[in-house]
Amino acid sequence: MVTPSVVDGRAIDLRAVQRQVDAVLEEFLAGKARDAAGHGHPPEVVQTVRDFLAAGGKRIRALLCVVGWHAAGGHGDATSAVRVAASLELFVAFALIHDDIMDDSASRRGRPAVHRVMRARLGGDERAERLGAGGALLVGNLALMWAHELLHTAQLETERQRLVHRLNDAMLEEVMYGQYLDVMGTGRGADDVEAALRIVRYKTATATVERPLQLGAAVAGADEAVMDAFTRLGLPLGEAFQLRDDLLDVFGSPDSSSAPGLSDLREGKRTVLLALGLQNADPLRRGRLGHLVGRADLEEREAAEVRDILQRSGARQQTERMITSRYEHVLRVLDAAGFPPAADRALRGLAVKATQYTS
Repeated sequence: MVTPSVVDGRAIDLRAVQRQVDAVLEEFLAGKARDAAGHGHPPEVVQTVRDFLAAGGKRIRALLCVVGWHAAGGHGDATSAVRVAASLELFVAFALIHDDIMDDSASRRGRPAVHRVMRARLGGDERAERLGAGGALLVGNLALMWAHELLHTAQLETERQRLVHRLNDAMLEEVMYGQYLDVMGTGRGADDVEAALRIVRYKTATATVERPLQLGAAVAGADEAVMDAFTRLGLPLGEAFQLRDDLLDVFGSPDSSSAPGLSDLREGKRTVLLALGLQNADPLRRGRLGHLVGRADLEEREAAEVRDILQRSGARQQTERMITSRYEHVLRVLDAAGFPPAADRALRGLAVKATQYTS
């Protein structure tokens, strides 16, 4: 039995929730490791997923899931909500491993990306590159299968179980469509802000905030009013989360906890930040952005030029204003929602965490 982690009815102990989620994941994957050993399966597959989860991550989806359970009136044994929350972390592992393959990202959470690790195991030739990507693809697939398996262990009554699985299926579909739009749209219409926002909504906003909140609420047997409130606050908060992530990747954070990066610029990632820069810059600087962004051999000196253009064009400031307006919208929704005090407080704290400068 997992306690609901509410202190004096006023605050949800989010650190305790994270420990509970991590404990479920470790127990589940330890079982998978024993099964693999018993059947002679390659042990490195489970270990790769374990290492990926251990590398960090905010666990914000899992936390939002449990907070959603509290907000919808969940009380007593929180085991089912925590297990649903843990399944979300395996889903995130799947999504990020596949995302890194498609982008050929060098690293994730300060460590080499899974496909790069597998490529290195096989050597450095062209064949190793292809097989390493294929191996990582299969590890990601297993993480997704295990997410579904863990979801089935939540032990919910029939109607709540159906709603949880329906929401989970909707989340998977939305992410796949968003990823498709991202992959197929890279390098085309890069100055289209609405198209970039559409990718954010499908690929990130729903799966990061809206669906995790709704999944937790479904475990608690929430009504339509709660589900609607989570849509009204979840989508803008999810968008703000991604807009902040895009700014962090390019500019880093003022406190140096997150350093400026090259990955989004080298990939030519179709971000709102870039779209605004292309829209606002004069013809000469727009041409420089088009020439530099998307080059796999982009160097730091050239990246600094891109950052300067995005700064001078006002794209960085506009993106900041978009984050602020969405955060303020979330606060207005919370003001009207009337969630229990502990859940309200946690949601406001997570809204800050999702939108502030942090690595």
